[in-house]
Amino acid sequence: MARHIDIEHQRETALKEAVAELSLGMPIALPTETVYGLAADATNPAAIARIYETKGRPQFNPLICHMADIAMAERYAIFDVTSRKLAEAFWPGPLTLVLPLKQESGIHSLATAGLDTVGVRVPQGFAGDLIRHFDRPLAAPSANSSGKISPTSAAHVEADLGSKINLILDGGTAAVGVESTIVKVEADGRIRLLRPGGVVTEDIERVAGAELERPGQASAAIEAPGMLASHYAPGAAVRLGALSVTPDEALIRFGGHAVNGEDKARIVLDLSPSGDLAEAAANLFDYLKAADASGADSIAVTTIPNNGLGEAINDRLSRAAAPRP
Repeated sequence: MARHIDIEHQRETALKEAVAELSLGMPIALPTETVYGLAADATNPAAIARIYETKGRPQFNPLICHMADIAMAERYAIFDVTSRKLAEAFWPGPLTLVLPLKQESGIHSLATAGLDTVGVRVPQGFAGDLIRHFDRPLAAPSANSSGKISPTSAAHVEADLGSKINLILDGGTAAVGVESTIVKVEADGRIRLLRPGGVVTEDIERVAGAELERPGQASAAIEAPGMLASHYAPGAAVRLGALSVTPDEALIRFGGHAVNGEDKARIVLDLSPSGDLAEAAANLFDYLKAADASGADSIAVTTIPNNGLGEAINDRLSRAAAPRP
């Protein structure tokens, strides 16, 4: 089983042991403001391979590389004017920018899935401090088996990957609860939304002074994490837009609104009884796990508003409900 270190009470020990594990090319689980990440040295191909092996992750799905700050990111990637403006506005925070790699950047091609671009993020809090101590970028997808529900607590990581890694850093429950928003500024100035997430698109558009282009659900080219059609999936089938629920189903609802048949459902969970999308985002993966653990054949999910963080929530749910490979 993995060692657990509470970063609030054992911060220096956590930093020391984490750097030691990373220096050996071993992945560790660490908390970020979005979800828990499975982190390893982005310049070490053996370390990156262990991420893929631990997650069972398809190697055409690239990994986000986490940096300590903008200055560190500029050592590895090339910023255009708009990307730099977005970085200054939202870093540290849950925004990933897809940027051209610098030649001889040192980030290994396993981390980028062979692309000439890299997804870059500067996380808040302890994760940023650890990267600063390690002084190398960390490739860090979510700390769960590939395609499964992303973890928002150390307990989630332990239940899924505890037998496969040596170290879990415990920072409590992730504050945001969904992964980062991913955007890419094209050479012609268009700004493409590759994945909605923890920074709402309206705020990005306000800073950029331009609207984001939104792609279709499944892209033929995998340019960033989370672009697989079936992703973030529990074991049970997921049914969206539910107006009723059967006795064999679990129910995830929103806004305190009851639905027909819920008195006989396996379990009833409300993402936010008050209709708060930030609360719903923070609860999403935890509630999917709880619904899946109820033994239900399927999970019925009521309609979630598509504004603000609702866009990210609905993106995750639609991928969870997509046909499985």
